[in-house]
Amino acid sequence: MEKKLLLALFVVLLLLFGCAGNEGEKQATGSPVQSEQPLKTREESIPKDAVKITPAADIYPPVLHSPEWNEPIPLEGPINTAGAEDSPFVTPDGNSLYFFFTPDVRVPVEKQLLDGVTGIYVSKKEGGKWGEPERVVLQDAGKLSLDGCEFVQGNTMWFCSAREGYTGIHLFTAELKNGKWQGWKYAGDKLTNYEAGEMHISSDGNELYFHSPRAGGKGQLDIWVTKKINGEWQSPENLEALNTPENEGWPFVSQDGSELWFLRTYLGSPGIFRSKKINGAWSPPELIVSSFAGEPTLDNSGNLYFIHHFFKDNKMLEADIYVAYKK
Repeated sequence: MEKKLLLALFVVLLLLFGCAGNEGEKQATGSPVQSEQPLKTREESIPKDAVKITPAADIYPPVLHSPEWNEPIPLEGPINTAGAEDSPFVTPDGNSLYFFFTPDVRVPVEKQLLDGVTGIYVSKKEGGKWGEPERVVLQDAGKLSLDGCEFVQGNTMWFCSAREGYTGIHLFTAELKNGKWQGWKYAGDKLTNYEAGEMHISSDGNELYFHSPRAGGKGQLDIWVTKKINGEWQSPENLEALNTPENEGWPFVSQDGSELWFLRTYLGSPGIFRSKKINGAWSPPELIVSSFAGEPTLDNSGNLYFIHHFFKDNKMLEADIYVAYKK
């Protein structure tokens, strides 16, 4: 019965576009996980009728609005497929790329749960080239979960998940030990009650930026920040200088804390904006990339990685990870 209820819950999840945290009741505690490779590879799981879309065939290509970067291109190497690569996160050194993958965006989320390949992956850069992505398994063997919206800081991964033993979507953490992510833990009721969705923690660990539809905002998704004082996350503050009645979300904060990047609807599709902290206040955001571009993440060299969704006739066909290299 629990599995049937969990399957019903997954129908409403939108992990491809990020996890907005939903209030729920914790019902179980975490335990060490077993890292295993999926039964099928990503390529084997992609349907035969899927078509890999190239930039030349893209009717809504990403549009760069800043002279600071070179024109965006699909990320080189074995990252992108005819399936959907989404929710990228690059480590500050630029040598590890985490992302969410599902083989067929036409498949309902409750079926993605059972396909054996949908979830979080990581690719390592060696000799200047990205390696074959490997699955990151963050659940006990034999139990159901759908994990996404990953964020990595040092040896800790934060991720959102809907899983057996929990009601709703929650934030969890895992630790990197002996080269494997293991020991997942529930991040606590407070962040769940804050309705914290996609999130990013400042490099000093004291500020957690997240998007949420929680009450008190300007409308739809807003960006909020909660500060850690004496080990406790405080009541969230709305970043009024950045938010509008439209959607703002998927925040990313630079390592030095001087820039906040996020997604905002622009001319009917997601666009990437940047705000700079000047004299302790966030400046009016500037548009960097538009046209179905979102979920920005940067390395310490300033290279901008983001997701680009391919649409035709109001239907999403697939998604790839793009990069705009800093000039």
